[in-house]
Amino acid sequence: MKEDILLKYALQNAVKYKGKANPGAVIGKVLQENPNLKGKIKELSKKINEVVNKVNQLSISEQETQMQAFTFKKQIKKERDLFSIIKVKEKEKVRTAFPPGPEKYPHLGHAKTLILNYELAKRHEGEFYLRFEDTNPELVKKEYYEVMQDNFNWLGVKWDKLQYASDSMELFYTYAKQLLNKGKIYVCNCKKESISDNRLKGIKCECRNKKILWNLFFKNKKGILRLRGNMKHKNTTMRDPTLFRFVNKKHARQGLKYKLWPTYDFQNAVMDGNFKITHRLRSKEFELRAELQKYIQKLLNLQKTKTYEFGRLNLEGVESSGRIIREKIKNKELLGWDDPRLTTIVALRKRGFLPQAIYEFVLSTGISKAESTLTWDDLISKNKKILDPIANRYFFIENPKKIKIKNSPGISSHAPMHPEHPEKGTRVIKTTDEFYIQDNLEKDQNYRFMHLFNFRNLEFVSERLDP
Repeated sequence: MKEDILLKYALQNAVKYKGKANPGAVIGKVLQENPNLKGKIKELSKKINEVVNKVNQLSISEQETQMQAFTFKKQIKKERDLFSIIKVKEKEKVRTAFPPGPEKYPHLGHAKTLILNYELAKRHEGEFYLRFEDTNPELVKKEYYEVMQDNFNWLGVKWDKLQYASDSMELFYTYAKQLLNKGKIYVCNCKKESISDNRLKGIKCECRNKKILWNLFFKNKKGILRLRGNMKHKNTTMRDPTLFRFVNKKHARQGLKYKLWPTYDFQNAVMDGNFKITHRLRSKEFELRAELQKYIQKLLNLQKTKTYEFGRLNLEGVESSGRIIREKIKNKELLGWDDPRLTTIVALRKRGFLPQAIYEFVLSTGISKAESTLTWDDLISKNKKILDPIANRYFFIENPKKIKIKNSPGISSHAPMHPEHPEKGTRVIKTTDEFYIQDNLEKDQNYRFMHLFNFRNLEFVSERLDP
C-alpha cells in the first residue's frame, strides 16, 4: 500500500479544515480513488490514523507546502437538471400552460407554477399559454385579470397565447352533449348534503336512472350535471363528480350571457385536451383530480396531458389562502393585498424584491413532492445576492437622535455610491454642526462619522481616518 495517497488526502483535508485532518474523511477519499482497498479496511484505517496524526502536528503553512507536491483532479460539479423527471418524446412539440383563477392577487406559489411551466416550454423551444380559468362567476373579478398579467409580465414571463376559459363556453356545451349522447352524464336534483353523504358512503344516486333532455334541462335551469363514474372508487373524486352547475351571477367578462357553468375538472380537462397542452406542472393539491381529468379526456377522445405535481411552497408564518386574506383585509387585520407581511407579488414588489430574485428562488425549490416550508431569510438571501452588486449605498438611521458637535468644521465630502464600483460615482455630503445618530455615546470614547471626521465627547477631533 502506497502511503503517498494517504498523505495526499490527509494534507488536503487538513488544509481545508484549519490544519486538522479527519481520518474518516480521508479514508473515504482514498477508497473513492482505490476501491480495491476495501478488503484491507482494518490495515488501511490503522495506516491512515498514523498519517493523520503526523499531518496534524504540522503548521498550516507546512501542510500547504507539502500539498503542492500532489496533483488533484478538479471535480466538475454537474448542474442539477430541474426537469429530469419530465418525459418529453423526441421531436415532441411541447406546449405548457399556467391556468390561474382570477379570484385573488397572485402570490409566491402562483409564481412557482407559472415559472416552472414557462421554463419547461422555453427549454424545449415550445409554446407557453397563460389561461384564465374564469368559470366561477361568484369569485372572478376584472381587477384580478389585470393584476395577474401585470405581475407575470414583471416577473419576466412572456406567453405565446392568452386564453380565457369563459370564451369557450360553447365548446364546453358541445362536449357536454357528447357525454349526454354516450349516456355518461345525468341530471341530479338532490340536496348538496345528500350528494356529499352518498359520495362518502359510495351510494348511487336515484337520479342516475332518469333520462335527460338537454334543451329541457337548459330551459328549466334546475339541478346539476354529474358524470356517471364509479361510486365505489377508492378515489372519491371519481364518484359521480359534478361537471356543470347553474350560477345566477353576473360574470366579469361574459355578463349574464351564460347561467350553466362547468366545474374546474371539466373545463380544465377540455381546455388542456382541446388545445393540445402536452405538459402541466402544478402543486400537489390537484393530484387526486388528475385521474378524473384524464378520464374526461379519454371519454371525449381528447389528447391526454402529462401532469406532474410538486409540493406546495410555503413561507413560514405567512398566509396564502385567498379566502382568509380577503377576510383579514375586510376586518382591517391586513392593510390590503400588498401588505408587507404577505407573499403576494404586489407585496414583494413593494418591499423591493427583484423579479430575478423571485424567479431564481422559486426554481431553486425544485419539483419534489415533499412539502417545503421556507423562511423570509431564504428569499431575502437570494434578493441580496442579486441586489448587493448593483445597489447604491445610502445611510439609514433607526430611531434617530439629534446631537451637536462642537467645533464641527462644516465639511463637503464625496462618498462613493458603491465601494466596489467607482464608476458609479459619488454623492456629496454637506455638514453643519448638527447630526443624527442611533447608538448611545459613551464618555471619552472615540467615534467617527463615515467619510467625515472623528469626534469624542461631542467635540470635533480630526478628519484623519485614525484619530
